[in-house]
Amino acid sequence: MIFYFSGVGNSAWVARHLAERLQDNVLSVAEEINKGINYVAKPGEKVGFVFPVYGWEPPKIVLDFVGKMQMNCPDYLYFVCTCGDDVGKTTKVFESAIRAKGWKCNAGFSVTMPDTYVCLPGFDVDDKATLQLKMENATARVEYIAGELLKGVQMAKFDCYEGPLPYTKTYVLGGLFRAFLMSPKPFKATDKCTACGLCAKKCPVHNIKVEDKPQWGNNCTMCLACYHACPHHAIEYGKRTKNKGQYSI
Repeated sequence: MIFYFSGVGNSAWVARHLAERLQDNVLSVAEEINKGINYVAKPGEKVGFVFPVYGWEPPKIVLDFVGKMQMNCPDYLYFVCTCGDDVGKTTKVFESAIRAKGWKCNAGFSVTMPDTYVCLPGFDVDDKATLQLKMENATARVEYIAGELLKGVQMAKFDCYEGPLPYTKTYVLGGLFRAFLMSPKPFKATDKCTACGLCAKKCPVHNIKVEDKPQWGNNCTMCLACYHACPHHAIEYGKRTKNKGQYSI
């Protein structure tokens, strides 16, 4: 079983490629979180989690899902996180959530993918050359991760790029990110909006309703799927996304 959460699509891409290589199946965290299913990990089965890094830690929806999920202790559990640059102490945060279940995290990997965060000064999507290079490297990286998992690594293996000042990023800047940059209130649709409904369709947590224009509810993960999916570039996050690019995979 591979459980994944994805907004714009990077983590879904990784999860699908891993599943194909490992001959496994994928389950969407956003769709599974409210089902109350009792999952059964078979003897020797590897259970994986694939998710993006938000504010140098796993998205809250992933941590909430881990806390809620009902499953016997898996023999082998791993995670793969996607990021634009670095992951800070994501490994430590995810391991803590797993330990709280009485389980053990056996392995973790990071995959550098194209940037999607555009809501702060200096943050934008990658240029075409950087995007192409990242995707080529990501393809090779996922193949490497799949090979490691197929080997059935016995000792704990964590291969995640923390980057500089990982504690500061996760526990200081990450806290500020969660406190001040996770609100859906700044989202708005400009006059270019045609009410096509694609933003609502792409929202993984069904947080958008479209009447004359899209309206955002309070169950927002700040994944920015709505912003990047809009065919008319009509969605803005306050003034922070003005003249920023869009990304699709």
